Amino acid sequence: MNKKNRIIEIKGAEIAIVESNREDYISITDIAKHKNPEATGLVISHWMSTRYTIEFMGLWEKMHNPDFNVTEFSNIKNQSGSNGFILSSKNWIISTNAIGIIAQAGRYGGTYAHKDIAFEFASWISAEFKLFLITEFQRLKEEEQKLLGWDIKRNLTKINYRIHTSAIKENLIPPELSKKQINLIYASEADVLNMALFGKTAKTWREENPGQNGNIRDYANVSQLVCLSNLENLNAHFIGEGLSQSERLSKLNKTAILQMKLLVDDHNIKLLES
Repeated sequence: MNKKNRIIEIKGAEIAIVESNREDYISITDIAKHKNPEATGLVISHWMSTRYTIEFMGLWEKMHNPDFNVTEFSNIKNQSGSNGFILSSKNWIISTNAIGIIAQAGRYGGTYAHKDIAFEFASWISAEFKLFLITEFQRLKEEEQKLLGWDIKRNLTKINYRIHTSAIKENLIPPELSKKQINLIYASEADVLNMALFGKTAKTWREENPGQNGNIRDYANVSQLVCLSNLENLNAHFIGEGLSQSERLSKLNKTAILQMKLLVDDHNIKLLES
């Protein structure tokens, strides 16, 4: 059900978030601890039993759940407000086939609600708590988007490098070469790109930066990564045409200079780097 678990902290309390069907669900069990840490289930049931909550959850399900049992929802809504009426999350899920609230087992076990519903529950707990929850949740999503953007850029470079090394294998590597010879050719081609874009080889960079981990490309900015991706495709094309290494390096360097001049002034690239 869940793909990943994350934790945000609000006023010293940890709130778990899981992902189900590509949607974020927030632990209302953790939220309920803010009101009564010893009886979270009771807190949740009291909130769910109010007519306003039932109407809100029913409306949400109608908008997002084609399998929602509207008949059972109507029965529950009609019972709400009567003496002794209590609605638990389990009864709600089983009776109406709801998807807005789910149960999670294991280390992060408890009752979880879709973020839309969880924010409503937090508002019932405390207006202040709801504002803190929204703020921290938005911060988490912004951090995830930045990480996602970085992964996409790194993966794009890796994919293009596979295209690049495939072209080397087909056009530069003679048959029956040893593994060591093949690796030397790959390293040499990688440094063609390094020289074209950075003006130095990977070895030179390591000698100049003995205290840094990783390699020269790990410290490239967004503009350089975009340019590097383009250079790898272009170099693969040059290799296919049979150009010598010196010819390719000259063309790639001129291309890098031109593209970097354009990229450093690109507003969208600046947004990615911010």
